[in-house]
Amino acid sequence: MPELRKDPISRRWVIIATDRAARPTDFKHEAVEASDSDRCPFCEGREAQTPPEIFAIRAPGTAPNTPGWTVRVVSNKFPALRIEGSTERTKVGLFTRMDGVGAHEVIIETTDHHQHLALQPVEHVADVIRAYLQRYRDLRGDARFAYGLLFRNHGRTAGASLSHPHSQLIALPVVPQRVAIELEAAEHHLGLQGTCIFCRMLEDERKAGARIVLENEAFVALEPYASRFPFETWILPKVHEADFGALRSDQELPFAGILHETLHRLHVSLDNPPYNFVIHSLPYRSEAKPAYHWHVEVMPRLTQVAGFEWGTGFYINPVVPEEAARYLREAAPVAASVGPGDRRQAAR
Repeated sequence: MPELRKDPISRRWVIIATDRAARPTDFKHEAVEASDSDRCPFCEGREAQTPPEIFAIRAPGTAPNTPGWTVRVVSNKFPALRIEGSTERTKVGLFTRMDGVGAHEVIIETTDHHQHLALQPVEHVADVIRAYLQRYRDLRGDARFAYGLLFRNHGRTAGASLSHPHSQLIALPVVPQRVAIELEAAEHHLGLQGTCIFCRMLEDERKAGARIVLENEAFVALEPYASRFPFETWILPKVHEADFGALRSDQELPFAGILHETLHRLHVSLDNPPYNFVIHSLPYRSEAKPAYHWHVEVMPRLTQVAGFEWGTGFYINPVVPEEAARYLREAAPVAASVGPGDRRQAAR
């Protein structure tokens, strides 16, 4: 019997189509690898083909915009928004406009064209997280920016135009609608119950256990109760924290570890699926710290959003979240721990 489930945060309804129940092997998808390494501007040795680097983690003594880096951040060559401009709004009747001001940066995660985050050592994933944090915190300093969204597109189906492993950061002059909905729900719940709705959700999920995928000392990965997509997975800090930018240095490795393990389990269970992940955090300069709770949403692209979804705002998920959690719990864990690695330095 199909179920309708209501997401407690967004208040969105989802159809869990149990009559269409699917296993991981039922999903067919295009290979995410593309044969573009011969012309990839993100590969080491082709630094001149990108805009100048903004930040890099590189070997001591190596110069900016040369080989020797392990993680490198550059401006997007074809930005959605540009750094120049004003946030002043103008209105004509019902219609409002403003300059397309913002920042659009690319975090090139590795020199290896084929080793995406699920296959990287955990300590290298931690270096990627450090690059995320450095750029996220730096862009907060621009008073024109209201929000910074970190996201990753893996595979062409998920929107990746280049297959070289990379993430992106876009700073926006307004708070995105999806985040505003979450923020409104969080503040509403705090006003009524005096607690964070995400913390309450985590408490209930950890007691039940059925939708928990894995956890470590600081973070939990779970399948949301009203998952929009098959194998949609959220990662949340166990202790209340509204701002991703406030992540402490001692939390970087645990966060890298659970992100890496989550992506690895999706990789082995679903044969390297295309996916998107986004980091939802408190808007820049927001006062809603008691209400909001930052988190990662990982969304495999295994089904298509079609007319019904666009017309209603409902999603149809053919995989029961409890079953998705069980598949991922039973997936092969990462095989080996990672050693201390090389000494590297961060460079602006």
